[in-house]
Amino acid sequence: MACAEIKRGKYLYAIVPVSGEQRYGFTGIDGAEVYTIANGRLAAVVSDVDNAKIRPERRYLAAQQTVLKGLIAATEAMLPMAFGIIADGPQAIKKILTRNHQAFLQQLQRVAGMVEMGLRVSWDVPNIFEYFVNTHEELRDARDRLLRPQRQPSQEDKIELGRLFDRLLNADRETFTEKVEEILVPYCREIKRNKCRHEGEVMNLACLVPREAPERFEEGVFEAAKLFDNNFAFDYNGPWAPHNFVELDLEL
Repeated sequence: MACAEIKRGKYLYAIVPVSGEQRYGFTGIDGAEVYTIANGRLAAVVSDVDNAKIRPERRYLAAQQTVLKGLIAATEAMLPMAFGIIADGPQAIKKILTRNHQAFLQQLQRVAGMVEMGLRVSWDVPNIFEYFVNTHEELRDARDRLLRPQRQPSQEDKIELGRLFDRLLNADRETFTEKVEEILVPYCREIKRNKCRHEGEVMNLACLVPREAPERFEEGVFEAAKLFDNNFAFDYNGPWAPHNFVELDLEL
């Protein structure tokens, strides 16, 4: 019995404002050549893949990131696509470009000449709850009242204490984030708040900044860090493709 023919598709990395066909000097998933399929004023950056579906394995995620980093240097603007979008072939790619033409142009204008920088701020303390007990009298009084010696706390007591901690945690996050954003506004075109990944994280910001001046963004981060003591850790990263600033309801 003959083996079933492997279906080949086009893996979609990004949309760029290129009107002709172009090939790049870096490779994509499984080492495949990266090139464009153009339709009018827009082009899709793609590579050939055998799989009908690509799993989010580390090697594939790394390959996609390599392509996007290469595109930062190769083009003035791009719209990075979500991981795992595979079209059936060139005609399917051109249909995507046609159906989303106006939305792509608007989004490209939004991010032209810009890159994304990330900033995460965390509480750099051994125990976040104990830190809040020591810095918030309201929580300290509640802890002493509900967890005092010779008293077995009830489940309701623990819930009450947890809710108070969460309220104070989120209130501090909001206050500190506003302070940092106020400093960073002159250095960014846009700032987007992302969800904190863990309890000890104060903020997780995505910042859209001019690609030619990431050093100025660093200056803003250092200026903001001066507002905080050694119980806080600042970690900035980038430049990245502007994932957090591409808002598309893609019509496939």
